Amino acid sequence: MKIATFVALSVAAGVFATPAPQILAPTLTICAPGEITRNAQICCKWFKIGKEVQNELFNGGQCAKGARRVLQDSLVASKLITETMQLTSTHISGGGADGSIIAHSNIETTFVPNRALGPTIEALRKIAIRNSVSFGDILNFANAMGLSNCPGAPRLQFLAGKSNSSQPSPPGLIPGPGNDVNTILNRMADAGFSASDTVDLLSAHTMASQEALNLNPAAARAPFDSTPAIFDSQFFIETLLKGRFFTPGGPGFGEVTSPLPGEFRMQSDFTIARDPRTSCRWQSMMADSNLMATRFRAAAAKLSVLGFEPKALTDCSDVIPTRVSIVRAPHIPAGLTNSDVEGFCAGTLPPNFPVAAGPLQTVAPALP
Repeated sequence: MKIATFVALSVAAGVFATPAPQILAPTLTICAPGEITRNAQICCKWFKIGKEVQNELFNGGQCAKGARRVLQDSLVASKLITETMQLTSTHISGGGADGSIIAHSNIETTFVPNRALGPTIEALRKIAIRNSVSFGDILNFANAMGLSNCPGAPRLQFLAGKSNSSQPSPPGLIPGPGNDVNTILNRMADAGFSASDTVDLLSAHTMASQEALNLNPAAARAPFDSTPAIFDSQFFIETLLKGRFFTPGGPGFGEVTSPLPGEFRMQSDFTIARDPRTSCRWQSMMADSNLMATRFRAAAAKLSVLGFEPKALTDCSDVIPTRVSIVRAPHIPAGLTNSDVEGFCAGTLPPNFPVAAGPLQTVAPALP
């Protein structure tokens, strides 16, 4: 792993060889053809940065490994800083979604959940320095851009103008795949997130794959559901299906059996889906990908400004491309039935889903 050095950056706007912004209306500005924003002074430069992010991280706009890793970066980098830590700790003075995983990658990439993130973090560092933007801004922006490449994903809020001041995250601040539900919910509550918020944020696992939890090469990029290139509710369905298989060489760290060969299931997802405090919220999103996307957008917006005052930031969300719709409806994977669904929301039955035709299929690795 490459040792990264903290670089203090200015968050002043960079100077670019682009046409002067054209005022379209009192609240809209054309930065360049097809690039319209409400906050020209701060936001126009992000159209240029968006092109760099798409080309250098996302292979010209693909929903693949780059998008998954940046999404993971943005979640683990938010640090879930608590009021108690802000008041009493000299080690952590700000915290939250400050991009510290980039500034202090020599520390934070040694944490088990972050071990595969080094190349993505270094790419983000270069783009941030090149454009004189903060690490917190580039991380949230890249997350929103990456998700925009994935069918079904919501258009995330992007607020620009974070400072570049951060301290390294202590180990264990982010709940991990091997934690029990009490530990996870207590940690999230300490940072101001409810049990429902926690489930909503786990919608990100519809795009997830494992890269450091099972180091067997045959298990590389094993996804958490059967549609890792689509932001849909299959993750919520498949996590409630009866488990039968480990990934090759498994169990990996925090792994429990999944319903499909080739699919990785985290213990924490399994238990949260079945806990009485979270099971009804989980079940409510099984049949509704739009509801899932709406709730994730709200929870991600809350997470993205953790440790910052939103009113001090500038809304540049109109730089983010609009979402691409989903074609396929929620379903039970081939070879399984609705009787394989384990419902845990008291007093209710899980939805009844159409079943894909054919025999049981091995889930292919997520795109590299």
